[in-house]
Amino acid sequence: MQNRNLKIRGISYLAMFSLCLIPAVVSAKTIMIVGDSISAAYGMQAEQGWVYLLQKRLDQQYPKKHKVVNASVSGETSSGAVARLPKLLQTYKPQIVVIELGGNDGLRGQSPLLIQKNLANLIQQSQQAKATVVVLGMKIPPNYGTAYSQAFEKNYSIVSQQYKVKLMPFFLTGVAGNKNLMQSDLVHPNAKAQSILLNNAYPYIKGAL
Repeated sequence: MQNRNLKIRGISYLAMFSLCLIPAVVSAKTIMIVGDSISAAYGMQAEQGWVYLLQKRLDQQYPKKHKVVNASVSGETSSGAVARLPKLLQTYKPQIVVIELGGNDGLRGQSPLLIQKNLANLIQQSQQAKATVVVLGMKIPPNYGTAYSQAFEKNYSIVSQQYKVKLMPFFLTGVAGNKNLMQSDLVHPNAKAQSILLNNAYPYIKGAL
């Protein structure tokens, strides 16, 4: 009897161990990128942009599973995105929303409080639509003044902490300041920079799958 109990217990442990070895099943998701020219592949073919490369990488790791929707528009501001987002959410019904915005607001000297309010609005709308949110943070050149630059940058950590969303602190890490990775305007990343942008964003997006 004791041997039989030991055998049953051993089988149970083996079954539990086998279950632990089974990889977690990732359900199919629609990932919507809401950004500006940096995500809209400004100055290059769409197929060269980091968002297109994101779809390729997902297809390699999760064949025919996840769909990427690029809802980015060159010149987009946080205010413009707030107005566009309701229809985008209704149309595409994404499970993940990636927000890459604020850069144009900063370059135009918009109030940091307005930018923060708009970022919060975008996050709230997305969460109300049951989407997981990833925010790609931005910085602006120091020539806008230390106080403004710091207030601008701080917006991203404030809203990400307030709404408990994933934040990539500075999306252009490894790209900004490198002339070899920027277009002639020294504002927009070039085609060579796109794989770096993808690598910057991917861990945060993958973590939301």
